[in-house]
Amino acid sequence: MKAPERGALPHALAATLGRSYGRLTETVQGLSDADFERETRCPGMPVGPLLVHLLYDAQRALIAFASPAVAEPDRDFVSYWRDFPPQDSEPDTSFVRGVAAAYRKPGVLVQYWREVSEAAVRAAAAGLATKGHRIETQGHVLPATDFVATLVLEATIHHLDLTLNFPDAPEPDPEALQVTARTLDGLFGPEAWDVIGWDTTTYILKATGRLGLDDDDLDMLGAHADRLPLLG
Repeated sequence: MKAPERGALPHALAATLGRSYGRLTETVQGLSDADFERETRCPGMPVGPLLVHLLYDAQRALIAFASPAVAEPDRDFVSYWRDFPPQDSEPDTSFVRGVAAAYRKPGVLVQYWREVSEAAVRAAAAGLATKGHRIETQGHVLPATDFVATLVLEATIHHLDLTLNFPDAPEPDPEALQVTARTLDGLFGPEAWDVIGWDTTTYILKATGRLGLDDDDLDMLGAHADRLPLLG
């Protein structure tokens, strides 16, 4: 079996997160009211509600880094996602839709996103500077590095979601794409590595169900096709 050419997690993960969040900000700043209602790749979440979802993820990061854990880690950046299997039905998005609607001007939401996401990156940098730092989130304890990798994955996948109808938007950070693909490799398992022939972005979109599998994909994956999507 040949291992994917993605390697281990990068050392400067806080910087990777910062670039990921920064490119998200660049994507949404200056969008109109109509743009915030545009469809994304995330079912049931137009641009505005999806940005709210990302905002709450950044807030969760702030809470986590302000509340260090003492227990031993029970998850890493791959096993963390095993608790979030793909959903068979469209999720209930009424809450984030309601929050997005409460922002009368998209610019207000974007500014709040910018402030919170930048604060989350600073908190991540401080947390990663402390050797052995652990955080608790979603009922599990992770090493700080692994936790930041989960934030990078979520930002990267939702960046691809957001840019569905914005062809001129910036691409996700290349290192963030590699972190995301590295996570998917861990979920897919080494027995499937040497059958994957997609480029990194296509891999992410197809492995998360954003793009469907065609006949060529099914032939390439063989018995492994039934394991997709790896994430919802």
